[in-house]
Amino acid sequence: MELSDKKCVPCQGGVPPLREKECDKLLDSLESEWEVISLHHLERKWKFNNFIDALNFTNKLGNVCEIENHHADFEIGWGRVKVVIYTHKINGLTESDFILAAKFDNIN
Repeated sequence: MELSDKKCVPCQGGVPPLREKECDKLLDSLESEWEVISLHHLERKWKFNNFIDALNFTNKLGNVCEIENHHADFEIGWGRVKVVIYTHKINGLTESDFILAAKFDNIN
């Protein structure tokens, strides 16, 4: 099953964050622009021709977050969107973070 076909599972805390090998394996399933930063969070940037395209794209990503009940952090500016994903309850990465990233990869 593809990562983007899975559902995000709410974290209740008390679970360890993913280790490097686990992150590397899941990262291979995402588009190459994603980065794992300090084994703490996923990060990706997109470029656009103007602010309204960046805003519309961010709104599409936000809708995915609502559907999955797993929320990313967004930074938006003229012609750019940056996304940071991690599981806040454990202050690290879980499989659900990679699932959300894979779902973002499918947004145009």
